[in-house]
Amino acid sequence: MRTLPASAASRLAPVRRPWVYGLVLLLGGMLAAGLRSDPSTHAALADRIDAVLNTEEARSGFWGVYVQDLESGDVLYQHNPDKPLIPASNQKLLTTAAALDALGRDYRYQTGLYFDGTVEGTVLRGDLILRGSGDPTLSSTEIRGEDPLQAWAEELAALGITRIEGRLLGDDSVFDDKPYAEGWDIDYLTSQSSRMLGVSAGGLAYRDNVIALQIRSTQAGARAEINTLPEGYLDLRNQTTTSARRRGFTTTIERVLGTETVRIRGSVPRSYRGTVEIPVTDPTAFTLYSFEHHLREAGIETDLTRHHADDLDERPRYDRARLLFVHLSPTLAEILPVINKQSNNFYAEQVFRSISPQGSADGSERRIKALFTRAGAGTTGLSIRDGSGLSRKDFVTAEALGKLLAYMYEHEEREAFIASLARGGEPQTTLHYRLRDVPVRAKTGSLQYVRSLSGYATTGSGRPVAFVVIVNNYTAPSYRIMRTIDEIVLSLTAAPAS
Repeated sequence: MRTLPASAASRLAPVRRPWVYGLVLLLGGMLAAGLRSDPSTHAALADRIDAVLNTEEARSGFWGVYVQDLESGDVLYQHNPDKPLIPASNQKLLTTAAALDALGRDYRYQTGLYFDGTVEGTVLRGDLILRGSGDPTLSSTEIRGEDPLQAWAEELAALGITRIEGRLLGDDSVFDDKPYAEGWDIDYLTSQSSRMLGVSAGGLAYRDNVIALQIRSTQAGARAEINTLPEGYLDLRNQTTTSARRRGFTTTIERVLGTETVRIRGSVPRSYRGTVEIPVTDPTAFTLYSFEHHLREAGIETDLTRHHADDLDERPRYDRARLLFVHLSPTLAEILPVINKQSNNFYAEQVFRSISPQGSADGSERRIKALFTRAGAGTTGLSIRDGSGLSRKDFVTAEALGKLLAYMYEHEEREAFIASLARGGEPQTTLHYRLRDVPVRAKTGSLQYVRSLSGYATTGSGRPVAFVVIVNNYTAPSYRIMRTIDEIVLSLTAAPAS
């Protein structure tokens, strides 16, 4: 059971009887003293962490560390607390905290299919409009469920529609037209093949904004066979060969920046069959193409031109259009664990832009800085250019992040925030192989020469603490730096010396 903070006594109605008033003051003083942590414990903790930071591995990097007792508010330890550092994926803590604060745990994204036109027998003529809300989960493989676009196509066919003529419009205006963040590495956009990096954000997103390439070997010396789902969307340049060796997948994937032209070079071993996923450049165009593909798969003939709604002279008129179908996403409380436990960058970028009224990075930065201010944290040196932490223009201090964690611990959305963080050793999370059986809930972070871990822990004496550990510009091997971070956390949770 949590102890009532001393500040709560000041909110009680004043008692006019002197002896009762004196008793209240006495009990309040005793209570406050009980909440304060033992200075000797502070010193012992500081000695343990200092010893870790004085190791050869730790001295190779620049560290920011902050530990705060969540019951007393005491700062138990700090090391370079006010130095701006690149947080890597600890940036996702800012994104998810601000999303819960702005939108609430029960928030759901809404995607609608509208029709503005006429029905002539079994033919629809006019504008079919997909209106997005920034939902990251639409046909996502992270939170599996029904594919709304496929279901809507099949429902239209079941209603007797056999042909659709006119325009297929994609309304992505809930976000601005800047799908990539400042400070992202150019390699994220031109030569990578992973959903973990550099996926375009979009107000109308579908299937995690990635497209699957199914690669299969053929005869030695011949081109490998490559199919895409859906077929025909990419301008695919297949420059692969099938080798005679039994193993060794050595292909590279390159793309022309700002286009859907993708070149695959290299070789695949004989008897190879596998799938790689690459991000699409234009999420709205990909969504429209996929929906028309589903319409045709459902047996509906289409004579449609596909357009971004904001490229038209006149925007869609929803006051005269009919809403045919609507899809609601899972709640924000169900979405956030994908961001914090699995460190999904695409989900983080979608949610990040969702907290801005303009759907922009600048608007989201203002929202997050306002949250820091309410948390009692300074915003000097704070830079927020994305929601995922991929940007090397993101900067946060250990103290500011620690104060934000302390603020969220008392926030009305505390339960959803803490539940979004991985437990030590939790399977299928970024802490799967770290801190097993340690009382910690935390978010990892990793970029080249950057590692971080921040969250909540319970000390050996049973007190809850918020902690932040960020290291930049280290030269020791990364696995040793991660081990050093874990040793700091173990210093927090270690049993007090007898």
